[in-house]
Amino acid sequence: MAVPFRKTSKSAKNKRRSHLALASASIVSCTNCGSMIKPHRVCRECGFYKGKEVKAVA
Repeated sequence: MAVPFRKTSKSAKNKRRSHLALASASIVSCTNCGSMIKPHRVCRECGFYKGKEVKAVA
């Protein structure tokens, strides 16, 4: 079984893991009611998408 000859330094380890960070979710405001929603989704508050009512909300 292969074993590393040298210890991996902290900087080398962190450079390798630089791409593992989680990206924050993008949030936009609804064009109809102004509530914060994910892009390209129907608004849960008013039921509108791209200026048209898609879902009736009670």
